Amino acid sequence: QLQAYGGGLVQAGDSLRLSCAASRRTFSNNGVGWFRQASGKEREFVAAIDWRGGNTFYADSVKGRFTISRDNAKNTVYLQMNSLKPEDTAVYYCSAARYASSTQKIADYVYWGQGTQVTVSS
Repeated sequence: QLQAYGGGLVQAGDSLRLSCAASRRTFSNNGVGWFRQASGKEREFVAAIDWRGGNTFYADSVKGRFTISRDNAKNTVYLQMNSLKPEDTAVYYCSAARYASSTQKIADYVYWGQGTQVTVSS
């Protein structure tokens, strides 16, 4: 029901914009989060946005470099990633929360889609 796309192979310092599109149902009333999972590591929180887009939340590791936004008319959430680092390399997933608010708790997220690979070379 959720599909993340826009990943790719980039160099350190480059930018990418990921998109998260929903199909078959709307998530305009749900908080949405981005998570990532590097090879051999647990999935970790990256960013979250509430249902109206007025409240955002970031992991310390991406604060100031990544920006989450949403366009409810298009049922799409974005993650603008600037100044990418090799440590940002991971599969990125988007997910809709059971609540309207933004949350970093992975347990609050119930709708997951396929991820998109982001690889940052040094």
